Amino acid sequence: MRHWNRTARMTWGLALAAAIEVSGRAAIAQSPPAAALASAPAAIAQPDYHPSLGDLMTMAIQPRHTKLGLAGREGNWPYAAYELSELRNAFARVARTIPIYRTYDMTAIIGALTTEPLNAVERAIKAQDARGFNAAYAQLTTACNACHLSQDHAAVVIRVPGTNPYADQDFHRPVRP
Repeated sequence: MRHWNRTARMTWGLALAAAIEVSGRAAIAQSPPAAALASAPAAIAQPDYHPSLGDLMTMAIQPRHTKLGLAGREGNWPYAAYELSELRNAFARVARTIPIYRTYDMTAIIGALTTEPLNAVERAIKAQDARGFNAAYAQLTTACNACHLSQDHAAVVIRVPGTNPYADQDFHRPVRP
């Protein structure tokens, strides 16, 4: 098949040209008249995307929680500090995106449940205290599950990661030459 004969190449070329011509005619036939284009708005508005709380937790919170735990477990304190900052920012984005969930003020509930555990994690990272980190991270994980319980989502149970689900990322502390 690497060496097509002249007839096969010509047949393929003609078929391709015919397909391009037909699709071009179809596109022109389906195009609105020029007058309609002139009166159309400059940009067609895209539908708004409204992620659910579950979407945001799965896309923004859970990966940060997991990566924070893995970095702390490996003693990679600079990366743990980064993920802690990202987790805090993700919680803030959730509260901005969904300010009220059911009847709950998300800023208030997130703050009430996570402020102290996040601060404890931060203190452990700054002290490079593995034992303190493990205790604070467990406290944070418990706070996540308490929130799930308070929102009638008892089936959503978060835990300390046992393995690294990110095969393409190394969480070990960087070694300097």
